[in-house]
Amino acid sequence: MSVLSAVALGSTGCGGSGATATAAGDGGGGPTGTVTVFAAASLTDVFTRLGERLEDTEPGLDVQFSFAGSSALATQLTQGAPADVFASANGAQVQVVTDAGLAEGDPTVFTANVLQIAVPAGNPAGITGLADFGREELTLAVCAPEVPCGAAAGDVFGAAGVTPRPDTQEEDVRAALTKVELGEVDAALVYATDVTATGDAVEGISFPEAEGAVTDYPLCTLAAAPNPEGARAFVDLVLSEEGQQALAAAGFRTP
Repeated sequence: MSVLSAVALGSTGCGGSGATATAAGDGGGGPTGTVTVFAAASLTDVFTRLGERLEDTEPGLDVQFSFAGSSALATQLTQGAPADVFASANGAQVQVVTDAGLAEGDPTVFTANVLQIAVPAGNPAGITGLADFGREELTLAVCAPEVPCGAAAGDVFGAAGVTPRPDTQEEDVRAALTKVELGEVDAALVYATDVTATGDAVEGISFPEAEGAVTDYPLCTLAAAPNPEGARAFVDLVLSEEGQQALAAAGFRTP
């Protein structure tokens, strides 16, 4: 496996059948070849683990990922980039792909996420809540507004009546989180799952307005998928009980 640069579970359409991944190859020896998954940066850790699991159960399959901001991935797909599966951190970017006629059926919402304030270990700047993002003396990071985590940030700032004063707007949530890990910013607004994935290097601060901007994650197989059987196998694993347990263990929510 390699990484390239760059609601209730449905039973039909773009999300697949919801069966286990091993069922995808019944009667045909299992899927083979390469399956390419374009996925939101916040899914990096859990999808990488699920890809390894699928390769274990389907040894003829090679799962490759391109993790980036959902808007960047949607743009790549509409410009002709080949892929089998697209998993976005919000519905708007999947809609871009669907409107372009690139999706196979309807998207399926498979998980959800919520924003959290990330600060370096020990919280040296003494961040206490969302209002701190209006303080000019702090160095702050958010996601760019076209990225799902940036769109959600706009919603929570509006709900809280805070005018943010970020020093940097990052292209995806992992880039914003890296600024915190390196101590380059006092705080960043990221997803709770990204804070969890960093271990002890970063601390998370929850805030009440986040509950008003819970983000649903949809995925779909692509109409021109080079490996439709492999695409179905990956989607089926994500939607299976095993996949849902992996997402929950990583801090994602049931949609």
